[in-house]
Amino acid sequence: MSGDRIGTDRLSRDPLSRDLRIGVIGLGDIAQKAYLPVLTAESGLDLRLMTRDRAKLDRIGDQYRLTQRHTSLESLLGSGLDAAFVHASTSVHVPIVEALLGAGVDVYVDKPLDYTLEGARKLVELAESSGRSLMVGFNRRHAPGYAQALERPRDLILLQKNRESLPEAPRTFVFDDYIHVVDSLRFLVPGEIEQMHVRCRIRDGLLHHLVLELSGDGFTALGIMNRLSGSTEEILEVSGQNSKRQVVNLAEVIDHRGQPTVRRRGDWVPVARQRGIEQVCHLFLDAVRQGRTLSAEDALRTHELCEWIVQQVEASER
Repeated sequence: MSGDRIGTDRLSRDPLSRDLRIGVIGLGDIAQKAYLPVLTAESGLDLRLMTRDRAKLDRIGDQYRLTQRHTSLESLLGSGLDAAFVHASTSVHVPIVEALLGAGVDVYVDKPLDYTLEGARKLVELAESSGRSLMVGFNRRHAPGYAQALERPRDLILLQKNRESLPEAPRTFVFDDYIHVVDSLRFLVPGEIEQMHVRCRIRDGLLHHLVLELSGDGFTALGIMNRLSGSTEEILEVSGQNSKRQVVNLAEVIDHRGQPTVRRRGDWVPVARQRGIEQVCHLFLDAVRQGRTLSAEDALRTHELCEWIVQQVEASER
């Protein structure tokens, strides 16, 4: 989870009396479905959109009545930014985030930072040395169903995130999708991880399923992903001390202690809040407003574990 600190150079700043100038870079599905509905509903933001696709830029700009529209990063930076949300493809995260941090802009970026540990580490070190915020979009840490699981006994943790007909190369499988499983387990384990094991099925260079086991003093955590499961689902179970909590697709919470009790997402609860997107946006924006610097050091630990998993999977194929 991103930590925070207050840099001495930022303590001397007066609180911003104007709207925050926020860049939104990349206008694909994740930006349109998850982030723009939250950001455009937030007061005190001056949003500036950027994508190379002019037709998409104008369509979304018209939809939200946003006049600041840019087709290049240079143009966007030239307009002046306080912070930016990066939703571009992972392959261009490193150059985009490098340019933003170098220009003194605080950055929120979708996971992963990069497909390589080297690239991820480079960005985290740059943010640390420049004293700027770098926050990675691990929204499940802020989803109510998962965050509230910290209140429960967690001797055994089981997280399944399955897909239909999507076997993939190990690196993209792990860093694009399974990384959410890895980070959620790291967030939920109640102590230091002492042992790690990986099991997988890989055929013709494509990873079909993957099982990660993390264990420590008194706990075991299992993360499972099957890309040929016949179902798209995400199910978390935490149990111990004769009780169990299930969270189904981030929306339904079932507590078991004898007779089960079920809580479902209310009809008027936004999906962005259910999935932690709203909360993580507010955390980042509040830090920018208050001059607090968010660190991505802990997010880097998740990338390190993902790199180890990829190495184990690739070694099993040899």
